[in-house]
Amino acid sequence: MKIALAADHGGFELKEKVKSYLQTNGHDVIDLGCHTDESTDYPEYGKVCGEAVMQGNAERGIVICGTGIGISIAANKVKGIRCALCTSLIMAEMSRKHNNSNIIALGGRILEHDVALSIVEVWLNTEFEGGRHQRRVDLLDRM
Repeated sequence: MKIALAADHGGFELKEKVKSYLQTNGHDVIDLGCHTDESTDYPEYGKVCGEAVMQGNAERGIVICGTGIGISIAANKVKGIRCALCTSLIMAEMSRKHNNSNIIALGGRILEHDVALSIVEVWLNTEFEGGRHQRRVDLLDRM
């Protein structure tokens, strides 16, 4: 799967871990930055990741900032993006099953790296259930 990956300085270290994990597991990663731990602005990275997914350059995206909150808000400003901030395995699973999330947001300062990688794994391997949930996703996409 081709995955867009972006982070601000608060998520840089975790982004590098996630990138390595994804590549080791055979995914094609588009690293959209940042590329150092120097201070940056998360809205830019949320936007560029959202645009990469919506333009078809990536099937899904992962965004990371200190808490995941700001960058998830930024990604969700891109029309058609359903970015879910996930801090647990069940949140990752349900964001795919019920909400068909196309981007996941992680908090680089609040998640242990092994937990974050487990969240990514669950999210990547969970399919959208469709059915009764499709109507709600369609409503979101029309907003």
